[in-house]
Order: sequence, then C-alpha cells, then structure tokens
Amino acid sequence: MRRRRLHRAVFAAAGAYNIAWGAYAALDAQWLFRFAGMPLQNHPQIFTTLGMVLALYGVLYLDVALRPERGFLIAAVGLAGKIFGPLGWLWLFSSGQWPISSGILVVTNDLVWWIPFVVYLVDAWPNWWRDTRAVEGLRDSGDA
Repeated sequence: MRRRRLHRAVFAAAGAYNIAWGAYAALDAQWLFRFAGMPLQNHPQIFTTLGMVLALYGVLYLDVALRPERGFLIAAVGLAGKIFGPLGWLWLFSSGQWPISSGILVVTNDLVWWIPFVVYLVDAWPNWWRDTRAVEGLRDSGDA
C-alpha cells in the first residue's frame, strides 16, 4: 500500500485524538457551550453520548492504523461523518442557533482530517476493490 507508514501514523493520531476528545466530552459535557459563550445544555447527556461515540470511532481508527490495508470502510464512514458534521454545524450557525466560536468543533474534529482521510481512501481503494471482487468471485463459485 502506498504511504503505509503515513497512514498508520495518521490513523494512530486520529484514534488517540478521538479517544481523548470523546473522554473529555463525556466527562465535561458543557465545555463547548462554556467555550463558545452559549447557554448550558438542559440535557448534557446528549453531548456525553456524542463523546462516547467519538471515542469508539477512535478505537476503530486505531484498528485502521494496525491494518491499513483493511480499513477502507471505517475510514469512509469516518470521512462521511467529518463532512456531514460540518454541514450540520453550518446549518446551526447560519440559522443563528450557534455562534462562530462553536466552529472550533468543526475545525479540530473534522476539517483537519479531510485531506489525510481522502489520501488514505485513494491509496486503500485498490485493496478494498480487490477484496470485494474476490468475495464476489467466491460467492459466484458457491464457495462462500
């Protein structure tokens, strides 16, 4: 796989970051609201749950770091979240519900990862495609 060492480092960093961010969000569910000067949440459990989910993404990213040849789908789903998350934030910001300062969430959790994830997906695509075709070939031959 092209740039294997780079991809391992990126996903190890993404895994560690997500686990740390998720743990912090779970422990201090109001931090973003305090930071951005927004009213505190009535139901901080929602942000706590978000933190737990992002920490679990971190575990999956560590798996990609261990086996980058087999992490295409995990990274693709991760990138989708890193695209849809900012779109949701853009709606909250443009509708006046969240201030620009809340955008720190988008910058650190999403935007900084776009290029490394896309580069990985381009490099991992041939392995994923080959594996997919091999499984289809087994299924067609009756072995699967």
